Amino acid sequence: MKKLFALCMICTLIFTAGCTQVKVDSSMPYSVENGRIVLETPKRPAGQQSALAMTAEPLDTVRVGFVGLGMRGSDAVIRYTYIDGVCITALCDLLPERTEASKNALLERGWPEPALYSGEEGWRELCENPDVDLVYICTPWQNHAEISVYAMQCGKHVAVEVPGAMTIAECWDIINTSESTRKHCMMLENCCYDFFEMTALNMAQQGLFGEILHVEGAYIHNLDPYWKLYQGNWRLDYNQKHRGDNYPTHGLGPACQVLNIHRGDRMEYLVSMDTKSVHGKEVSKEMMGTEEFANGDHTVTLIRTVGGKQIEIQHNVYTRRPYNRMYQITGTEGFANKYPVRGFALMSHNLPEGREEYAGLDGERFVSPELLKILLEEYKHPITAEIEEKARMVGGHGGMDFIMDYRLIYCLRNGLPLDQDVYDLAEWSCLIELSRISIESGSMPVAVPDFTRGEWDRIKGYCHAFVEK
Repeated sequence: MKKLFALCMICTLIFTAGCTQVKVDSSMPYSVENGRIVLETPKRPAGQQSALAMTAEPLDTVRVGFVGLGMRGSDAVIRYTYIDGVCITALCDLLPERTEASKNALLERGWPEPALYSGEEGWRELCENPDVDLVYICTPWQNHAEISVYAMQCGKHVAVEVPGAMTIAECWDIINTSESTRKHCMMLENCCYDFFEMTALNMAQQGLFGEILHVEGAYIHNLDPYWKLYQGNWRLDYNQKHRGDNYPTHGLGPACQVLNIHRGDRMEYLVSMDTKSVHGKEVSKEMMGTEEFANGDHTVTLIRTVGGKQIEIQHNVYTRRPYNRMYQITGTEGFANKYPVRGFALMSHNLPEGREEYAGLDGERFVSPELLKILLEEYKHPITAEIEEKARMVGGHGGMDFIMDYRLIYCLRNGLPLDQDVYDLAEWSCLIELSRISIESGSMPVAVPDFTRGEWDRIKGYCHAFVEK
């Protein structure tokens, strides 16, 4: 018995030693617990309150200042001229010629001339402008968090392009600033507003898929035609230095909404792995003269939730294949798939009775093209039903960008909780660092922080806020 006890102690010491020897390059202190890498969750500072379902004083007119007027920002400026209750009061870009171009575009549409800022520190001046209520950030990823934090400290609400943060430490900085200033910080995850995703979310919330168990999402997009368009080569440069899923939110955002993440469930841990770099290395050698390239051509992350659900997220911006965000929902009684072929597999008993077209559905095959068309119309989300025609006319990735902007302004003007809160920003962005840590640690499990600090099940189910009629 003593020998057995001694052997057990030796095995325990070996296992413990192995765990403590894990070396992690992380933005937060970490430990290894039960075979998982766990980054420290800081305590909420005294006097600071949760931002769950946070509201702010309604703004009759939302005065917007735009920071970053490249590919995304210049388009956003024009979209905002189609939204009621908006005044564009300030424009900023590193390059003064871009601010002039966007100013001229506003003048051509009959809008008043905004304040202009440029240069390395121009964004600070815009954030300090008392005539700005909302700072809309479309700069390179690496300074999203810094600008967001400063804008909130200056008393502004924030809308920031994806991803909202690059590290876990940045996620916590943004959360603490939003909680302490009581200012909104919404990440501009437009794919949550695409028409199929909104319809599928509506169907899921009405129980057509049964209990959702597994959701897939991705950003698979060969960026060869675009690499040279990123000013200063910032995107390829970041990928050259970092493994992991560096652009996870387009796939993860819609998946988290359908799974009610931090609204009854939360992501518990993840495991990531990548392929070697082949085409990424080729592009980097051609454009940067480098021989090494960190980011794998294809990265896969599996996430398990506290409620026993799964999320699969993929990233590939290198190989030759059709654009794909996957968006697949697997439920106990139904299935939805967007890429590469749109379709639903449903069961008749979950649909309204007495309809001939709904008879005989067993969930074993996709519904017919004719029935798919009927379902997409009948289960169209109320938001897209309200604004679809105008959204498709204004555009922005087919209209989803306009719906996103419209909803943001609607909520700010009516003092409602935003569709995406600051915890969504952190949860969807955190895969950047956590997937890298898992990959660099031999695909070791990594705990996903509870950014709500224990309040993830206070709200029961994801929903959009509306003014009561």
